[in-house]
Amino acid sequence: MMPTREQIVYVVDDDQGMLDSTVWLFESVGLKAEPFTSGQAFLAACDAGANACVLLDIRMPGMGGLHVQEEMRARGIALPVIFVSGHADVPIVVRAFRAGAVDFIEKPYNEQLLLDSVQQALSRGRQEACDDVARQLVRARLAELTPREQDIFLPLAQGYGNREIAEQLGISVKTVDLYRSRIMKRLAANNLPELVGLAIAAGLVDPLDLRGTSPG
Repeated sequence: MMPTREQIVYVVDDDQGMLDSTVWLFESVGLKAEPFTSGQAFLAACDAGANACVLLDIRMPGMGGLHVQEEMRARGIALPVIFVSGHADVPIVVRAFRAGAVDFIEKPYNEQLLLDSVQQALSRGRQEACDDVARQLVRARLAELTPREQDIFLPLAQGYGNREIAEQLGISVKTVDLYRSRIMKRLAANNLPELVGLAIAAGLVDPLDLRGTSPG
């Protein structure tokens, strides 16, 4: 079980009055809020690995919110972003969501709506962190397979049958069956669906691209 880390809301807004009132709102419900009056200051200080989300104003002098979002992506900062704006138009909203924003709230905002959105973003960030840990554990297990076992594991997880894999690799069906049993044992998979699940969890197989399993 992962230890619970302190939740942080990075608040980025060039309006000092709005910044102060927003920080007070978050602190009143027990959330830690870190204020920044510019995108540059936020980027210089934020912790990409924090249990956090970002409340980001769209319109700011120098570096606007969308530019900050682009720079976050370029730097590998995958924190959930909620945009706020008093001058939102449809193209800006669309662009923000296409770039990965989790919400877009107009100023002046309803306090409860903002708090609900932030809590959802923080929950999403926690789940993604757990997913990343699980993915790393699965990949570590897969890395222990021998090269030949890896050759057989991937098509097996993609839905190819033993006979098809044997033809692809130029080996006998009996050899594939032997390796298949060994792979299942090494990965502690009880059946083929569990094996497929491991490949999906590791990001090696797209569930939408799975073949119908052929009889081996």
